[in-house]
Amino acid sequence: MNAIKVLLADDHSLFRAGVHALLSNIEGVDVVGEADTGRKALEMVGARTPDVVLMDIAMPEMNGLETTTRVTREYPGVRVIMLSMHAGEEYVMQALRAGASGYLLKDAATSELELAVRAVARGETYLTPTISKRVIDDYLMRTTGSQGPVDQLTKRQREILQLIAKGYTSKEMAQMLNLSPKTIETHRTQLMKQLDIHDVAGLVRYAIRVGLVTLDA
Repeated sequence: MNAIKVLLADDHSLFRAGVHALLSNIEGVDVVGEADTGRKALEMVGARTPDVVLMDIAMPEMNGLETTTRVTREYPGVRVIMLSMHAGEEYVMQALRAGASGYLLKDAATSELELAVRAVARGETYLTPTISKRVIDDYLMRTTGSQGPVDQLTKRQREILQLIAKGYTSKEMAQMLNLSPKTIETHRTQLMKQLDIHDVAGLVRYAIRVGLVTLDA
């Protein structure tokens, strides 16, 4: 039987080291790489072809929710387990909506880590037991297949919306994305028109509400 290939994505090196050590002691599991930003995680998924990604919900450059959305869309065979300190329904719902196959609290027992990785690798969904059943029921009730405004945004628009919400200036975004400031401003104008939001503060609130930016530390 082939080993389960796991990629770790978390911006805290000590946490990554700890999880890496735990996974290394699990038979049939192979850690194929580590990433400390969402962008690096996305790049490494393409390069290392993992079966499972353990994804921190809060990372620099591109957070875990947006990275998960990109991973599951661009690499549908890859399964993602979201890692978080929060068991609140809002966080769980955002993770599921982004395409995560699992949700694991960072203070979970070592045995639970193994259960989650193996379950998700088998194609199952794993939610930490401390998350109530009503979270799943509520999610299933809300999932109708219809798209909201954020789902209709292009990949570039979602990326720029996230950066706007994080406080980057047009010049900084232009340098980061290798675009001209004028192009950034065009995207910003299109975003406001498409979402019917006409100020930056409104864009920030919207990005937080739909999970492109989290308040997680």
